[in-house]
Amino acid sequence: MRNVYTWNLPRASIRLGERTAIMGILNVTPDSFSESGEYFDSHKAIARGRQIEQEGADMIDIGGESSRPGSSAIPEEEETRRVMPVVEALAATVRIPISIDTYRAAVAERAIRAGAQIVNDISAFRFDGKMALTVAKTGAGVVMMHSRGSRETLHQQSRMTNAVREVADSLAGSLTDARAAGIATEAIVIDPGIGFGKAAEESVAVLKSLAVFSKLGYPLLVGTSRKSFIRLMTSGDLDARAWGTAATIVAAIMNGAHIVRVHDVRQARVLADVTDRLV
Repeated sequence: MRNVYTWNLPRASIRLGERTAIMGILNVTPDSFSESGEYFDSHKAIARGRQIEQEGADMIDIGGESSRPGSSAIPEEEETRRVMPVVEALAATVRIPISIDTYRAAVAERAIRAGAQIVNDISAFRFDGKMALTVAKTGAGVVMMHSRGSRETLHQQSRMTNAVREVADSLAGSLTDARAAGIATEAIVIDPGIGFGKAAEESVAVLKSLAVFSKLGYPLLVGTSRKSFIRLMTSGDLDARAWGTAATIVAAIMNGAHIVRVHDVRQARVLADVTDRLV
C-alpha cells in the first residue's frame, strides 16, 4: 500500500496515494524522440495542453528542451521563448496545475511567475546552483529526479555496482540539499529517473524496487513512457512500445508510484484507475 501525502503547491494541493495522479507530457521542442516536434508550434501545444486536461490528467508538464539520448542543451533564451507562451496561455485556461520541466532556475522562476506551480528538475538541482533557492523562494512544488553526469553526459554513464542503492543514496543527498535550502517537505516529490544514466537492466531493477525509494518518506513520480529500455524488451515497433509502456505504468503503480508521467493520457487514466482498484 502507498503512503498518502498532500503535495502543497502555491495555489493548490494534491492528495497523492489515494488515487494515482497523471502528469501529462507536453514537449514544446522540435526534436522530441516521441512526438517528432508535433507541438513545437505554440498554437498546437496550447491546444494539446487543453486536451491533456480533458483526457484526465492531474497536471501538465511543459518542457522546452529535449533530454533524449543524443540531444544537446539549448540556450536559456531559446528555452524561454519556447515555453513561456504555452505556460501563459494554459495557466489562464486550464484548472489543473502546470509543471515546468527545466533545470534552469531563471526559466523556472519566469514560468512560476506566469502561473506554473511545479518545477520538474531532471538534475535534482545539480545543473543550476540557484534552483533550490528559487523553488524555496517561490513556494513551488518540485520533482527531484535522479540522474547522473553532466547535461552533456547524461546518457553516457558507466554501469553502477548496485543501481537501486546508488539511486536511493543520491536521492537522499538531494533531499538533504532541498531541506537545507528551505524547501518545505510537503512541496517535494522524488523521481528515480528511469532511463537517465541507467542501462536498460538498471532501469528495470529500479522500477521493480520502488519500495526502496518509498522508504525515503516522499511521494514517488515514475516516468517510463516510450523510453528506450522498453524497446529493448519488445519487438521495437510503435505498437509494441505503447503496450510496453502500459505494462510499466501498471508495474509502477503496483510497486508504489503516486504519479506517473505519460504521453498517452487517456490510456494512462484508464490503466491507473483500474490498477488502483485492483491494488
